[in-house]
Amino acid sequence: MTGAPALYLTRIRHSRRAPVRHEFEYRGYSWYFDIENPPAVPIALRPLVSFRARDHLTPGTGDTLRDRVDDFLAGHGVHCHGRITALMNARALGYVFDPLTVFWCHNPAGEVQCVIAEVHNTYGERHAYLLRTDELGRAAVDKRFYVSPFNEVDGYYLLRLPEPGDTVALSIALRRDGQPPFLASMRGHRVPVSTRTVLRAQVRTPLAPWLIAARIRRQGIALWARGVPIAPRPLAESTRRTAP
Repeated sequence: MTGAPALYLTRIRHSRRAPVRHEFEYRGYSWYFDIENPPAVPIALRPLVSFRARDHLTPGTGDTLRDRVDDFLAGHGVHCHGRITALMNARALGYVFDPLTVFWCHNPAGEVQCVIAEVHNTYGERHAYLLRTDELGRAAVDKRFYVSPFNEVDGYYLLRLPEPGDTVALSIALRRDGQPPFLASMRGHRVPVSTRTVLRAQVRTPLAPWLIAARIRRQGIALWARGVPIAPRPLAESTRRTAP
């Protein structure tokens, strides 16, 4: 997908069936852009929308998102000679929380060479997975990162992460032996970036990073109240987010 930066107005859904049935859905929005051409946001809206390289991947590996993505890829023996696009949340009032950031790395012909799925938890940690997706954007990878206190670090993910077009449709299923899958999905439609659409997104999901983090904690309290056991938090091979 080529073109100018865009907004996707989305619906995010989570569903678990064990040890209790628990489902929820909420509205959100995400930014999609070439990481070397971030959205130009009007000055008046910049407190609500800003992007910083240090919010992603390994600290100290570069001053730009492109530097950090290239360093991450090089650490896996991969070199990307084409454009890199991303779907992510922006900072709002100095805070960002982005449960899933996706980078699509292209070859010079414009084809997706590989995908980086970066997962963030509410403890300020993050972990990135390098994926070799098929023509439908599908891949599988072992779980290696503590995301939720209600899921241990075991099992594997089945991901479907096609690059967005007029719509976005991403999904992740966590599968573990003897248990039904935990499912998460994001679906939405594309709108151009303008003062009107940014304000519309803010009205639809005010201060999105703050609201998303609060929603996750609220759902965690609901699971705890229903007696779902808490999985001990291991020492993860993750990176802690720097201070705002």
